[in-house]
Amino acid sequence: MPVLLRAPGLRRVHAADTEQSERGGADDAMEEGDRRRGFDVVVVGAGIMGSCAAYAAACRGARVLLLERFDLLHHRGSSHGESRTIRATYTQAHYPPMVRLAARLWDGAQRDAGYRVLTPTPHLDMGPRGDAALRAAIENGGAVEFPIADGPWAGVFRLPQGWTAATSSLGGVMKATKAVAMFQALAVKKGAVVRDRTEVVDVTKQGEGLILVKTSSGEEFHGAKCIITVGAWASKLVKSVAGVDLPVQPLHTLICYWKVKAGREGELTTDAGFPTFASYGDPYIYSTPSMEFPGLIKVAMHGGPPCDPDNRDWCTGGADLVGPVARWIDEVMPGHVDTAGGPVIRQSCMYSMTPDEDFVIDFVGGEFGKDVVIGAGFSGHGFKMGPAVGTILAEMAMDGAARTAAEAGLELRHFRIGRFDHLDLRYKSKI
Repeated sequence: MPVLLRAPGLRRVHAADTEQSERGGADDAMEEGDRRRGFDVVVVGAGIMGSCAAYAAACRGARVLLLERFDLLHHRGSSHGESRTIRATYTQAHYPPMVRLAARLWDGAQRDAGYRVLTPTPHLDMGPRGDAALRAAIENGGAVEFPIADGPWAGVFRLPQGWTAATSSLGGVMKATKAVAMFQALAVKKGAVVRDRTEVVDVTKQGEGLILVKTSSGEEFHGAKCIITVGAWASKLVKSVAGVDLPVQPLHTLICYWKVKAGREGELTTDAGFPTFASYGDPYIYSTPSMEFPGLIKVAMHGGPPCDPDNRDWCTGGADLVGPVARWIDEVMPGHVDTAGGPVIRQSCMYSMTPDEDFVIDFVGGEFGKDVVIGAGFSGHGFKMGPAVGTILAEMAMDGAARTAAEAGLELRHFRIGRFDHLDLRYKSKI
């Protein structure tokens, strides 16, 4: 049964109730009124990007409707789970300004909420000294190289010959599901309406400044603007709605938690100052400190095999996604992490990959002009930038341009749909 959340508070209203219910139908009449009057902004997809966009638009005084196909905080997409990292060390120079903007917005949202979802940590990058991607990340992110043997984690990492390491202060661990819930609650507090179990099947333009959003149950909602943030379903929906071929390839990936060796448990925790880290090369490995599961540490690889989000094999890619990680641990962290028996916990997730692994943040265009905005293709590294992306999407929808992005020095040209006209659109999986 769909659930409607509205301000004030988090009062839950079941959309299928009728006027004959014990409540006398007041809530349903209110919901029907919502549909008749329409909204300033309808956001389709309530993962991290959509929830942040709804909050940002509501903060600007917009009447906002946030629609989610599945249950709120579901585990079928890319926004669930125990942890995500934040870092400013990026190979591409256009991401560090967005990360720094996002970090400020994370702080502001946490102040508004009255609780924290982000735990600051140092961040560590490592890899072959001559790796071009690592060199660029160190330079763009302002990281500082240092001899790992002389640093605070000297006993943890055993770097192969020819490797280097660099540290930066902008790092941290975000509680992913808790963060999405926070932005949804903040949006509701600002007056937004949130509906789950509401699948959007079509978006049409009815006239200047009037967008009609249709659902699989036959419901219709009117909005002046629409923001589409449906993750791995972006290609299907945008193709159906606008006839645009968006090269966003869903991937099945695996999050692995490994047992910390006896006596070492306290050394790899956030409380001990252990960093988030990334290891460059093939495979690209990333990790968060031991936090959500005491005695376990998350170490996983970036990537996975292509999948259909509507027909996933939840067991796909096990050996290919676990074996390289185990070998990396045995080589680089042999004294602290136990790989015998494999990871203790495995959690499935999806990436929405573009051919160049850059985001899609743009107007859908065509007959929709600037009335429909798309945020997609976050390629396994977008969660940290959710508040920045949400603000940009909200400003694009409401104002036709992203003032905050310009002020922060962000160049949105990197995220335009038109760039795909000049790219090989086939995603090349390494798994």
